[in-house]
Amino acid sequence: QVQLVESGGGLVQPGGSLRLSCAASGFIFSSNWMYWVRQAPGKGLEWVSTISPGGRNIAYRDSVKGRFTISRDNAKNTLYLQMNSLKPEDTALYYCARDAAAVVRGKGTLVTVSS
Repeated sequence: QVQLVESGGGLVQPGGSLRLSCAASGFIFSSNWMYWVRQAPGKGLEWVSTISPGGRNIAYRDSVKGRFTISRDNAKNTLYLQMNSLKPEDTALYYCARDAAAVVRGKGTLVTVSS
């Protein structure tokens, strides 16, 4: 069955960096658009970034543009999110997803940005 397993979250100070990974299995990863979404405490799901199957088409929400970089390694069935210049408002549970509505997503990895 489809499995998405996120890792790489943690506690980081404002201005710091983290790299999230998502290991995918159970479907043809290289044929799918992939997504990062997040859920801040007490709030709903929020789209963060999208990448096309070949990695040529990428989009970000405005609040993370210039700070976050999405990428993928189709040979390793792995999705990444490099997060730099982190802000407290980036604190959230981060999920990778196989669809834009994040119906098919992993269990998430927690990112906490705090001094």
